[in-house]
Amino acid sequence: MTLVLALLAAVAQDSWPVVVDGKPFTTLYAGTAKPYLHPLRSVSGKILTRQYPMADVAGETKDHPHHRGLWFSHGDVNGWDFWANEESQKGVGKGKGLIKLRDAKQHNGSLLAFSADWLDGDGNLVLTEDRIMRFQGGTDTRAIDFEINLVARTAVTFGDTKEGTFAIRPNDQMIEGKGGNGKMTAADDRVGEKLIWGKQSPWVDYAGTVDGEPVAIAIFDHPSNPHAPTYWHARAYGLFAANIFGLHDFYNDKSKDGSVKLKTGDKLLFRYRVWIHPGPTNPGKVGAAYQQWAGR
Repeated sequence: MTLVLALLAAVAQDSWPVVVDGKPFTTLYAGTAKPYLHPLRSVSGKILTRQYPMADVAGETKDHPHHRGLWFSHGDVNGWDFWANEESQKGVGKGKGLIKLRDAKQHNGSLLAFSADWLDGDGNLVLTEDRIMRFQGGTDTRAIDFEINLVARTAVTFGDTKEGTFAIRPNDQMIEGKGGNGKMTAADDRVGEKLIWGKQSPWVDYAGTVDGEPVAIAIFDHPSNPHAPTYWHARAYGLFAANIFGLHDFYNDKSKDGSVKLKTGDKLLFRYRVWIHPGPTNPGKVGAAYQQWAGR
Protein backbone atom coordinates (compact mmCIF):
# COMPACT_ATOMS: atom_id res chain seq x y z
CA MET A 1 0.00 0.00 0.00
CA THR A 2 2.80 2.43 0.88
CA LEU A 3 4.54 1.85 -2.45
CA VAL A 4 1.35 2.48 -4.41
CA LEU A 5 0.53 5.64 -2.54
CA ALA A 6 4.07 6.91 -2.99
CA LEU A 7 3.29 7.15 -6.71
CA LEU A 8 0.35 9.46 -6.26
CA ALA A 9 0.38 12.55 -8.41
CA ALA A 10 -1.43 15.84 -7.95
CA VAL A 11 -5.13 15.69 -8.76
CA ALA A 12 -5.80 17.08 -12.20
CA GLN A 13 -9.37 15.84 -12.53
CA ASP A 14 -12.42 15.15 -10.41
CA SER A 15 -13.60 11.84 -11.90
CA TRP A 16 -11.94 8.54 -12.76
CA PRO A 17 -13.93 6.03 -14.88
CA VAL A 18 -13.37 2.33 -14.24
CA VAL A 19 -13.72 -0.22 -17.05
CA VAL A 20 -13.78 -3.96 -16.24
CA ASP A 21 -13.48 -6.59 -18.97
CA GLY A 22 -13.98 -3.87 -21.58
CA LYS A 23 -17.26 -2.65 -20.06
CA PRO A 24 -18.00 0.50 -18.01
CA PHE A 25 -18.35 -0.46 -14.36
CA THR A 26 -18.22 2.63 -12.15
CA THR A 27 -16.60 6.04 -11.70
CA LEU A 28 -14.82 7.60 -8.73
CA TYR A 29 -16.03 11.16 -8.16
CA ALA A 30 -14.40 13.87 -6.06
CA GLY A 31 -15.13 17.54 -5.59
CA THR A 32 -18.24 17.11 -3.42
CA ALA A 33 -18.57 16.60 0.33
CA LYS A 34 -16.86 13.19 0.06
CA PRO A 35 -15.41 10.85 -2.59
CA TYR A 36 -17.85 8.25 -3.90
CA LEU A 37 -18.25 5.55 -6.57
CA HIS A 38 -21.25 5.72 -8.89
CA PRO A 39 -22.96 3.92 -10.47
CA LEU A 40 -22.23 0.28 -9.74
CA ARG A 41 -23.18 -1.94 -12.67
CA SER A 42 -23.85 -5.64 -13.16
CA VAL A 43 -21.92 -7.52 -15.85
CA SER A 44 -24.82 -6.90 -18.26
CA GLY A 45 -24.72 -3.16 -17.49
CA LYS A 46 -27.74 -2.86 -15.20
CA ILE A 47 -27.38 0.11 -12.83
CA LEU A 48 -27.47 -1.23 -9.28
CA THR A 49 -27.24 2.03 -7.32
CA ARG A 50 -29.82 4.77 -6.98
CA GLN A 51 -28.98 7.69 -9.27
CA TYR A 52 -30.26 10.54 -7.06
CA PRO A 53 -28.79 13.04 -6.25
CA MET A 54 -26.33 12.72 -9.16
CA ALA A 55 -29.17 12.48 -11.69
CA ASP A 56 -32.91 13.14 -11.69
CA VAL A 57 -34.64 9.89 -12.69
CA ALA A 58 -38.42 9.79 -12.88
CA GLY A 59 -39.94 7.69 -10.11
CA GLU A 60 -36.81 7.46 -7.98
CA THR A 61 -36.89 8.36 -4.29
CA LYS A 62 -35.37 11.72 -3.39
CA ASP A 63 -34.57 11.21 0.30
CA HIS A 64 -31.16 11.39 1.97
CA PRO A 65 -29.13 13.42 -0.56
CA HIS A 66 -25.91 12.29 1.13
CA HIS A 67 -26.52 8.72 -0.09
CA ARG A 68 -24.23 8.89 -3.14
CA GLY A 69 -23.60 5.52 -4.76
CA LEU A 70 -20.92 3.86 -2.59
CA TRP A 71 -19.07 5.88 0.04
CA PHE A 72 -17.24 5.80 3.39
CA SER A 73 -17.87 8.43 6.05
CA HIS A 74 -19.19 8.82 9.59
CA GLY A 75 -21.71 11.02 11.37
CA ASP A 76 -19.68 11.90 14.49
CA VAL A 77 -15.94 12.50 14.29
CA ASN A 78 -14.93 14.80 17.14
CA GLY A 79 -18.53 15.98 17.09
CA TRP A 80 -18.47 16.89 13.38
CA ASP A 81 -20.82 15.30 10.86
CA PHE A 82 -19.01 13.74 7.91
CA TRP A 83 -22.12 11.70 6.97
CA ALA A 84 -25.00 14.11 6.30
CA ASN A 85 -22.61 16.75 4.99
CA GLU A 86 -24.00 17.81 1.62
CA GLU A 87 -24.17 21.55 0.92
CA SER A 88 -27.97 21.31 1.22
CA GLN A 89 -27.73 19.84 4.73
CA LYS A 90 -26.98 21.41 8.08
CA GLY A 91 -25.16 18.45 9.60
CA VAL A 92 -25.58 17.51 13.26
CA GLY A 93 -23.47 18.11 16.35
CA LYS A 94 -20.97 20.87 15.68
CA GLY A 95 -21.90 20.94 11.99
CA LYS A 96 -20.54 19.48 8.76
CA GLY A 97 -17.10 18.08 8.04
CA LEU A 98 -15.53 17.68 4.61
CA ILE A 99 -13.60 14.77 3.07
CA LYS A 100 -11.37 16.41 0.47
CA LEU A 101 -9.45 14.39 -2.08
CA ARG A 102 -5.81 15.47 -2.14
CA ASP A 103 -4.33 13.25 -4.84
CA ALA A 104 -5.13 10.09 -6.80
CA LYS A 105 -3.57 7.47 -9.03
CA GLN A 106 -5.17 5.08 -11.50
CA HIS A 107 -3.30 2.01 -12.73
CA ASN A 108 -4.50 0.19 -15.86
CA GLY A 109 -8.11 0.72 -14.85
CA SER A 110 -7.91 -2.15 -12.33
CA LEU A 111 -6.63 -0.13 -9.36
CA LEU A 112 -7.47 3.27 -7.95
CA ALA A 113 -5.64 4.78 -5.00
CA PHE A 114 -6.18 8.15 -3.38
CA SER A 115 -5.30 10.25 -0.37
CA ALA A 116 -7.88 12.48 1.29
CA ASP A 117 -8.07 14.91 4.21
CA TRP A 118 -10.93 14.82 6.72
CA LEU A 119 -11.40 18.48 7.65
CA ASP A 120 -13.69 19.71 10.41
CA GLY A 121 -16.03 22.65 9.93
CA ASP A 122 -13.29 25.04 11.03
CA GLY A 123 -10.90 23.69 8.38
CA ASN A 124 -8.72 21.76 10.84
CA LEU A 125 -7.20 18.46 9.73
CA VAL A 126 -8.70 15.63 11.78
CA LEU A 127 -7.78 12.49 9.81
CA THR A 128 -5.92 11.53 6.68
CA GLU A 129 -7.26 8.67 4.57
CA ASP A 130 -5.25 6.52 2.18
CA ARG A 131 -7.47 4.20 0.15
CA ILE A 132 -6.78 1.48 -2.40
CA MET A 133 -9.59 0.04 -4.53
CA ARG A 134 -8.95 -3.02 -6.71
CA PHE A 135 -11.52 -3.91 -9.38
CA GLN A 136 -12.04 -7.44 -10.67
CA GLY A 137 -14.25 -9.04 -13.28
CA GLY A 138 -15.64 -12.49 -13.99
CA THR A 139 -18.10 -14.27 -16.24
CA ASP A 140 -21.08 -13.06 -14.23
CA THR A 141 -19.53 -11.19 -11.28
CA ARG A 142 -17.78 -7.97 -10.36
CA ALA A 143 -15.75 -7.27 -7.22
CA ILE A 144 -14.14 -4.27 -5.55
CA ASP A 145 -11.59 -4.79 -2.79
CA PHE A 146 -11.10 -1.84 -0.43
CA GLU A 147 -8.23 -1.00 1.90
CA ILE A 148 -9.08 2.13 3.87
CA ASN A 149 -6.32 3.39 6.14
CA LEU A 150 -7.23 6.23 8.51
CA VAL A 151 -4.55 8.10 10.48
CA ALA A 152 -5.44 10.45 13.33
CA ARG A 153 -3.78 13.84 12.89
CA THR A 154 -5.06 15.00 16.27
CA ALA A 155 -6.88 13.22 19.10
CA VAL A 156 -9.94 11.68 17.42
CA THR A 157 -13.16 10.17 18.71
CA PHE A 158 -15.46 8.27 16.36
CA GLY A 159 -18.70 8.82 18.22
CA ASP A 160 -21.39 6.24 18.84
CA THR A 161 -23.99 6.81 16.14
CA LYS A 162 -25.80 4.65 13.62
CA GLU A 163 -25.06 7.30 10.97
CA GLY A 164 -22.21 5.55 9.14
CA THR A 165 -20.00 4.14 7.75
CA PHE A 166 -19.14 1.93 4.68
CA ALA A 167 -22.30 2.33 2.65
CA ILE A 168 -24.17 1.71 -0.60
CA ARG A 169 -27.54 3.05 -1.72
CA PRO A 170 -29.00 0.32 -3.98
CA ASN A 171 -31.33 0.88 -6.92
CA ASP A 172 -34.90 1.43 -5.68
CA GLN A 173 -36.07 -1.58 -7.69
CA MET A 174 -34.04 -4.03 -5.58
CA ILE A 175 -34.77 -2.77 -2.06
CA GLU A 176 -37.06 -4.43 0.48
CA GLY A 177 -39.40 -1.49 0.96
CA LYS A 178 -41.20 1.22 -1.03
CA GLY A 179 -42.23 -1.02 -3.92
CA GLY A 180 -38.91 -2.82 -4.28
CA ASN A 181 -38.61 -6.55 -4.79
CA GLY A 182 -35.47 -7.29 -2.76
CA LYS A 183 -34.38 -9.01 0.42
CA MET A 184 -31.34 -8.81 2.67
CA THR A 185 -29.73 -12.04 3.89
CA ALA A 186 -27.08 -12.35 6.61
CA ALA A 187 -24.38 -14.99 7.01
CA ASP A 188 -26.44 -17.12 9.42
CA ASP A 189 -29.49 -17.11 7.09
CA ARG A 190 -31.35 -14.29 8.84
CA VAL A 191 -33.51 -12.54 6.24
CA GLY A 192 -34.98 -9.05 6.25
CA GLU A 193 -34.37 -5.71 7.91
CA LYS A 194 -35.97 -6.65 11.23
CA LEU A 195 -33.49 -9.48 11.77
CA ILE A 196 -30.43 -7.77 10.28
CA TRP A 197 -30.51 -4.08 11.25
CA GLY A 198 -28.26 -3.44 14.25
CA LYS A 199 -27.01 -7.04 14.35
CA GLN A 200 -23.55 -8.45 13.67
CA SER A 201 -22.63 -10.50 10.62
CA PRO A 202 -19.43 -10.93 8.56
CA TRP A 203 -21.46 -10.36 5.39
CA VAL A 204 -24.87 -9.31 4.17
CA ASP A 205 -26.24 -9.87 0.67
CA TYR A 206 -28.87 -7.49 -0.78
CA ALA A 207 -30.65 -9.21 -3.69
CA GLY A 208 -33.49 -8.18 -5.97
CA THR A 209 -34.42 -7.62 -9.60
CA VAL A 210 -33.43 -4.62 -11.72
CA ASP A 211 -35.13 -4.22 -15.10
CA GLY A 212 -36.03 -7.90 -15.06
CA GLU A 213 -32.55 -9.16 -14.13
CA PRO A 214 -32.03 -10.96 -10.78
CA VAL A 215 -29.01 -9.25 -9.19
CA ALA A 216 -27.33 -8.98 -5.80
CA ILE A 217 -24.76 -6.86 -3.98
CA ALA A 218 -22.86 -8.34 -1.04
CA ILE A 219 -20.67 -6.44 1.40
CA PHE A 220 -17.93 -8.55 3.01
CA ASP A 221 -16.38 -7.35 6.29
CA HIS A 222 -12.83 -8.65 6.77
CA PRO A 223 -12.23 -10.54 10.04
CA SER A 224 -9.16 -8.35 10.70
CA ASN A 225 -11.30 -5.18 10.77
CA PRO A 226 -11.75 -3.34 14.07
CA HIS A 227 -14.47 -4.98 16.20
CA ALA A 228 -15.35 -7.52 13.49
CA PRO A 229 -17.84 -8.83 12.65
CA THR A 230 -19.44 -5.50 11.88
CA TYR A 231 -22.92 -4.32 12.79
CA TRP A 232 -25.31 -3.41 9.97
CA HIS A 233 -27.14 -0.15 9.43
CA ALA A 234 -29.17 -1.81 6.66
CA ARG A 235 -32.64 -0.51 5.92
CA ALA A 236 -35.60 -1.69 3.88
CA TYR A 237 -35.84 1.77 2.27
CA GLY A 238 -32.42 1.21 0.72
CA LEU A 239 -29.47 2.19 2.91
CA PHE A 240 -26.96 -0.69 3.06
CA ALA A 241 -24.13 0.07 5.48
CA ALA A 242 -21.55 -1.62 7.70
CA ASN A 243 -21.01 0.32 10.92
CA ILE A 244 -19.08 -0.75 14.05
CA PHE A 245 -19.71 2.48 15.94
CA GLY A 246 -23.49 2.63 16.57
CA LEU A 247 -24.04 0.35 19.54
CA HIS A 248 -26.33 2.49 21.67
CA ASP A 249 -28.61 2.93 18.66
CA PHE A 250 -28.44 -0.70 17.58
CA TYR A 251 -29.15 -2.06 21.07
CA ASN A 252 -31.45 0.86 22.01
CA ASP A 253 -29.38 1.03 25.17
CA LYS A 254 -27.59 4.23 26.19
CA SER A 255 -25.25 2.24 28.45
CA LYS A 256 -23.64 0.74 25.32
CA ASP A 257 -20.75 2.65 23.80
CA GLY A 258 -19.44 1.92 20.32
CA SER A 259 -17.15 4.93 20.16
CA VAL A 260 -13.48 4.50 19.22
CA LYS A 261 -10.79 6.88 20.47
CA LEU A 262 -7.48 7.45 18.71
CA LYS A 263 -4.39 9.34 19.85
CA THR A 264 -2.46 11.45 17.36
CA GLY A 265 -0.75 9.06 14.93
CA ASP A 266 -3.01 6.09 15.71
CA LYS A 267 -4.41 4.20 12.73
CA LEU A 268 -7.56 2.32 11.78
CA LEU A 269 -7.44 -0.05 8.81
CA PHE A 270 -10.67 -1.32 7.25
CA ARG A 271 -10.87 -3.95 4.51
CA TYR A 272 -14.07 -4.70 2.62
CA ARG A 273 -15.12 -6.47 -0.53
CA VAL A 274 -18.19 -5.51 -2.55
CA TRP A 275 -19.26 -8.53 -4.59
CA ILE A 276 -21.84 -8.10 -7.37
CA HIS A 277 -23.33 -11.35 -8.60
CA PRO A 278 -26.52 -12.87 -10.04
CA GLY A 279 -29.50 -13.15 -7.72
CA PRO A 280 -31.33 -14.45 -5.85
CA THR A 281 -29.17 -14.99 -2.78
CA ASN A 282 -27.64 -18.44 -2.40
CA PRO A 283 -26.24 -18.33 1.16
CA GLY A 284 -23.87 -21.23 0.56
CA LYS A 285 -22.40 -19.62 -2.54
CA VAL A 286 -22.05 -16.20 -0.91
CA GLY A 287 -20.54 -17.76 2.20
CA ALA A 288 -17.99 -19.68 0.12
CA ALA A 289 -17.04 -16.49 -1.75
CA TYR A 290 -16.62 -14.71 1.57
CA GLN A 291 -14.43 -17.46 3.03
CA GLN A 292 -12.24 -17.55 -0.08
CA TRP A 293 -11.69 -13.78 0.16
CA ALA A 294 -11.38 -13.49 3.95
CA GLY A 295 -8.91 -16.36 4.19
CA ARG A 296 -6.35 -14.75 1.92
